[in-house]
Amino acid sequence: MPVVWGDRCRLHDPGGEIWVGVRSPGTEVAARAAAILAALVEAEATIVDAERHPDAALYAVHDAALLGFLESAWDEWTAAGLDRDPGQDRVVPYVFAHAALTSGRPAAVPTAVWAKPGYFAYDTMTLVGPGTWEAARAAVDTALTAADLVAAGAPCAYACCRPPGHHAGRACYGGSCYLNNSAVAAAALAHRLGGPVAVLDVDAHHGNGTQEIFYERGDVLVGSVHVDPGAGWFPHFLGFADETGAGVGAGANKNLPLPPGAGDEPWLDAVKELAAWAGAEQATSLVVPLGVDAAAGDPESPLSVTAEGFRHAGRILGELRLPTVLVQEGGYDLEALGPLVREVLLGVEEGAA
Repeated sequence: MPVVWGDRCRLHDPGGEIWVGVRSPGTEVAARAAAILAALVEAEATIVDAERHPDAALYAVHDAALLGFLESAWDEWTAAGLDRDPGQDRVVPYVFAHAALTSGRPAAVPTAVWAKPGYFAYDTMTLVGPGTWEAARAAVDTALTAADLVAAGAPCAYACCRPPGHHAGRACYGGSCYLNNSAVAAAALAHRLGGPVAVLDVDAHHGNGTQEIFYERGDVLVGSVHVDPGAGWFPHFLGFADETGAGVGAGANKNLPLPPGAGDEPWLDAVKELAAWAGAEQATSLVVPLGVDAAAGDPESPLSVTAEGFRHAGRILGELRLPTVLVQEGGYDLEALGPLVREVLLGVEEGAA
């Protein structure tokens, strides 16, 4: 299958993460994409350059205010001198627009540059630096180029997106995600091929942003297998089995949380259930937010899926024989990352054969 990549995805350098107030080295680094590409080039994959797309595709899933903030955040931060005094070299929120502050009414967008990030961000881990917007925008173009290939007749295409996106909501960012690449691809396929589009997320963490973007839409099915947020895992507040959609989207959302330590058998059973659900709902195309951080040994997840399990999951998804876009999400073991992605892609090709 074609592998879509854009060099500008390398430009984002998170400069670390701030977790429980402590700054530590970042895990969502450019070396992740390099590791994936190296493994796929070794497997003789065809690399396709990402093409620039109009901003209209972004507005289909994101609020204009979020897009404007992310595009200007670093320039405003440095213009205000915050990188020099107090010496904070990344855009970091310090106060948040919690809904309870205004009894649920919309909060005012702060005028202070140092307060504005807390209107849009929902964690302190997701830092903005000098190349963040350019890389996030390139990641969207990567996903959209893969969607273009599939809409034009390719059976499947893989988008090597970085930074990832499935934790970014319509009007907020977090979880190392800024723009929701998978959601943008799904909306594009719904527009071009008709619905319903099935978004089946196999990342170790719940794709809360994707869920909320489509929660009241019936033309995009969102399913996810992930570690149980009730067991203490990100995104903590969302990802439970009773979240099934609302309005015209009632029944179009499906969460299958797993306990920490779950390995191939329960994880693959959940993947099979999601695939069967997509088939029963007569999905016309498929988007797979492809995180491989459910792997045993990944530092960001307590799940224990093997390489063989990922290959099998790929076959299950390929057997749906739907036009398929796979969009890279998590996976943080740099040694295992590339080979695991390769296993999934090979499995998809085997299943679709």
